[in-house]
Amino acid sequence: MERTLELGNMTRVQDFVLLGLSTSPDTRNILFAIILTLYLLTLLENTFIIYLIWTHSELHKPMYCFLGNLSSLETCYVSVTMPSLLMGLWTGLCHVPFTACMTQLFFFISFICTECILLASMAYDRFVAICHPLHYPLLMRTQVCLGLAMFSWLGGLLVSVVKTSCIASLSYCGPNVLNHFFCDVSPLLNLSCTHVALTELVDFISAIVILWGSLLMIISSYVAIGRAVLCMPSATARRKAFSTCTSHLIVVGIFYSATLFIYARPSRIEAMDLNKVLSVIYTVVTPMCNPIIYCLRNKEVQAAFYRTLHWSRG
Repeated sequence: MERTLELGNMTRVQDFVLLGLSTSPDTRNILFAIILTLYLLTLLENTFIIYLIWTHSELHKPMYCFLGNLSSLETCYVSVTMPSLLMGLWTGLCHVPFTACMTQLFFFISFICTECILLASMAYDRFVAICHPLHYPLLMRTQVCLGLAMFSWLGGLLVSVVKTSCIASLSYCGPNVLNHFFCDVSPLLNLSCTHVALTELVDFISAIVILWGSLLMIISSYVAIGRAVLCMPSATARRKAFSTCTSHLIVVGIFYSATLFIYARPSRIEAMDLNKVLSVIYTVVTPMCNPIIYCLRNKEVQAAFYRTLHWSRG
């Protein structure tokens, strides 16, 4: 009863202050130039991938349908976290109203969950292509691809509604300083002045279902792919089959190595400096690297790229 009265007399936090990556002005200026360059490069790369897939009929295949969705997702993804990061580097501190913070959190959770499901869908596509090539046109027809893509977006949206609602319903009585460069789950839970056991449970369950569930599907798909590849009679066929999966495996490895470390446990994370460094990997580095990885490893995308350059010169 006393605890309830005490909370009732406290003033609810109206905004949050994001500390960002660094407090040194010189370091901030350098980081601002680097991050802004990476941000613009990420937008350019992913927009160009979407353009290639949209304008070249030979890329109208299930694998590139997923790749186009991934590029669209990465474009939205970086546009959620990058502005507050750049603002913090430019001004030193970034003040974010409570509503804006929850909005950023909502879209961030939605996009990160969507990416997990989308990467699992891409693994399934490779599984069908290699393990069941004769049934591939039927199992991965247009309706199925669109359904998997839509399920990825709606699944992320649903999880985000639940998690963001739980976090927004907590009481924040002060302090209001987030040791991060965007509104993330763990820093917000650390600032809550009410019990967060239920919210942490929801966070943990969603991590099990989305992160671990998607990763389990990816691992299962590649175990089956590995067995199928080893049974192929020629080394050329094995090399060709494996080469179609390499780009996806690299992207999955980079994304999950950082994401699982941060989000796949229920307790609040105390090592926030490490948390911020790892967050930079999957919010800045991964979205920029994904188009490069797929373009360097994919001959069809390379061919479409060169034809586009030839048209522009002609």
